[in-house]
Amino acid sequence: MKTIALTIGLLFTFIHSQSLFAQNRKPASAGRQEYIEVEKNVKLHVIDLGEGQPVVLIHGWPLNNAMYEYQYQYLVEKGFRVVGISLRGFGKSDRPYGKYDFDTFSDDIKVVLEKLKIENAVLGGFSMGSAVTLHYVTKYNGAHIAKLALFGASGPSWKKRADYPYGVSEEDAAALIQQTKTNRQQLVAGFGKGFAGQEGGLSQESIKWLESINLDASPYATTQAITALRDLDLRPELAKIKMPVAIFHGVNDKLCDFAQAEQLHKGIKGSYLVRFEKSGHGLFLEEMDKFNAELEKFARS
Repeated sequence: MKTIALTIGLLFTFIHSQSLFAQNRKPASAGRQEYIEVEKNVKLHVIDLGEGQPVVLIHGWPLNNAMYEYQYQYLVEKGFRVVGISLRGFGKSDRPYGKYDFDTFSDDIKVVLEKLKIENAVLGGFSMGSAVTLHYVTKYNGAHIAKLALFGASGPSWKKRADYPYGVSEEDAAALIQQTKTNRQQLVAGFGKGFAGQEGGLSQESIKWLESINLDASPYATTQAITALRDLDLRPELAKIKMPVAIFHGVNDKLCDFAQAEQLHKGIKGSYLVRFEKSGHGLFLEEMDKFNAELEKFARS
């Protein structure tokens, strides 16, 4: 009996000490949320690192917030708070049935910025994400945002129009959308290879990494988002933008022609254009050092 009593006593002491440790342990996390609810039953995944001036980054199609892996730590080490948002349907964010258009994406971003109490941020968007960010700042009159950065922009119109000879043709857009519904894997493989501005501009490992991120998207969201991009024409909105705007674009971009960046530059008063002479669509990888330094410079200016 003495042995049993002693064992019970030791067990009680151990449990009590563990409880005290749990109560007194200093949390290792900063208490930031990894998932933000933007509407009932819909949460977006966010990467939220660092302290200081906020930089908010929006990915391209059909990527997610993982694409900025080599920007996050750079910016944190330079004294910024950096937030990467995966749009609904992409990455680790929820992928409900419903709308995947630019009003929805903008509304979601607004909720995230409000819940994270972000103010005076630099908002950056890549490819389709550039159209998302342009739509956001014009729809919400720049709420929470002080500066806008556009990377490898897909606009102001991704598709050619009667009075706009830039971008993809109606036929090519339709074929791409159809391929998202019939052979998405092949589409993504070709898309990944198209990121490089020249042969060898991206390593095979980087191309495979981009492909893996692209394939992680919801197939339904992939189709719906690119369809919404086809129908979006932001040209009438550009004159509304009054904040500082930087446009980063690869001269050898095969997926979003450099002329798109020039059209944005002409349409947004006071904007400035940074040419990436050695890059295609993958400028954030192909000329990573320049990309990061130019983004830091713009954020500090």
